[in-house]
Amino acid sequence: MRSIRPLLMAASAVAALTLTATACGPSEENAGDKPSAPASLNPADKIKIPEDLKDRLKEHGIDLDKWRNGEWKNWDRDKWLREAKDFVNPIIEDLWDPDRMREAERPDKPVEEEDISGDKGVTDPTPAPVRARPVDAKYHANAPESGKVFFDGPEGSMVCSATVVKDPAHPGKSNMVWTAGHCVHKGKQGGWYRNIAFVPSYNDSALPTSDLEKATREQIAPYGVWWADWVKTSDQWISQGASTGGAGAPYDFAVIQVTPEKGSSGKSLEETVGSALPVEFNAPAVPKIASLTATGYPAAPPFDGQKMFQCQDKPGRLSLKAEQPTMYRIGCSMTGGSSGGGWVAQGADGKPALVSNTSIGPSSAGWLAGPRLGPEAKAIFDEVSKKYAGR
Repeated sequence: MRSIRPLLMAASAVAALTLTATACGPSEENAGDKPSAPASLNPADKIKIPEDLKDRLKEHGIDLDKWRNGEWKNWDRDKWLREAKDFVNPIIEDLWDPDRMREAERPDKPVEEEDISGDKGVTDPTPAPVRARPVDAKYHANAPESGKVFFDGPEGSMVCSATVVKDPAHPGKSNMVWTAGHCVHKGKQGGWYRNIAFVPSYNDSALPTSDLEKATREQIAPYGVWWADWVKTSDQWISQGASTGGAGAPYDFAVIQVTPEKGSSGKSLEETVGSALPVEFNAPAVPKIASLTATGYPAAPPFDGQKMFQCQDKPGRLSLKAEQPTMYRIGCSMTGGSSGGGWVAQGADGKPALVSNTSIGPSSAGWLAGPRLGPEAKAIFDEVSKKYAGR
């Protein structure tokens, strides 16, 4: 097996738009240095490619068989699918082996403080840093809804954090995952990432990094690898999103519908992990929130992306543009790789609910900001839920 190498250079010190995301992969070194395992689509009842989508893919010059056998590494602009309707994610079994998962990095760059003037809307003083605390192993016992999202981009394999959320169309049997928009789509400069998969309770036993080189896939992914059947992010992220600064950040959220990589035991993702969080779309105003808890797998130094951490703080407000929704902001030392991780607060019923996700943070790694979920977030959630309501 390959030896462990630093996930991030010191230069890419902290996390920004993918603060909870990961670190950009080792470019072609990571994406193409080893042949992928034999590829196969899920059985027809697991993943269905509509005929009209096949036709659109052909218009882009994409052959699904070639795609699964390595054509996905072609990032020519005309083959990088961008439009919301063009998302496709054929399953490639065993592509996400322990080495690729361990070495995936974050796709973002940190926000520069000078890009956030605070004079365009209501922005509270910068919060005091809060030291991220490690989640006790086993993660499944303490944060069963949390995990990692893995995906491929032009720079190589990358990673974010994510959360299992409830699906009103399938009570108790959700296959829906919440993450950041920048963890599934590059934004205005690109299109959909590829080979998107979710691993709940990654490294569940919190094995030390030195032990992960010899860890089995079952140790790293004890609840399996779940591939994206379909993904939806906001139109605002697709049109405005950027890898640096705060562009599109107030709309930096995404919903993923997943399916198990190697056939189904008949259990949904929610049944498999034993839990899912409701999403609060009428997210409370800052003065009404006593405390927020952010969870993720930070990957930039001093972290290495292999363990789960949390920050808890009372949120403040961050406004990037007066015409855009104000974001939540908390003190937190988590860095890149934590992007997409869920922010949990007390819901209207007094029970925990997801109210945001990590979106941006500064190179100084002192705070994180996430979108306040409203009608735009509910619209993409409802669309994914309704699409799979009868399945």
